[in-house]
Amino acid sequence: MRTTATKTTPHRKLRIMLWSVAGSSCSGKTTAARACAELPGVVVHDFDEIGVPDGADLVWRQRSLETWLRRALSCQADGVDVILLSQSPIGEVLAAPSAPLLNGLAACLLDVADDERLRRLDRRDPGKWSPGQRQAFLNWAAWHRGHAADPGHHPEVLTRGAWPEMVWSRWPPSWSVTTIDTTGRTPAESAAALRTWIQSHDRH
Repeated sequence: MRTTATKTTPHRKLRIMLWSVAGSSCSGKTTAARACAELPGVVVHDFDEIGVPDGADLVWRQRSLETWLRRALSCQADGVDVILLSQSPIGEVLAAPSAPLLNGLAACLLDVADDERLRRLDRRDPGKWSPGQRQAFLNWAAWHRGHAADPGHHPEVLTRGAWPEMVWSRWPPSWSVTTIDTTGRTPAESAAALRTWIQSHDRH
């Protein structure tokens, strides 16, 4: 998913932001983000726009995240916010080499109950995933919940075998991640919740 944005004018003096919208598969990230495409001064990107190679792993994801942060910095220079939809949690974003150059960062986790996630997965990819793979989706979602609440929640999931350029020492003792639960919500309701989260931040 990609949208375009009108550049902000110099007199607005906005604090340009990277809006990191993370979550395991079938959380509703892409659907919800469509509601943000018309916000002024905002561009929406899906992490996978750059292409996902066969055998994509942790190092690939972290290196690709740095590519996205550099693109966000280019948008920042043009006065445009970036909403990035990905599976990279806040700890990964903060550790990326270019993260300190961002003017602002806000993080949101889109989540959904396990049974609903599996139903969505079956609708999207009928018959594709084995029981073990389906459980892996749920395990990854559970880890995201823990990480959003506590930097100390099994950090080795990100740090073990990581891309060497990542700077994990940047992690603070705690962080603020907004969780939006899309369980039982229509796509329109989930989209409205994400839009409200973005609009609730003071961008000036």
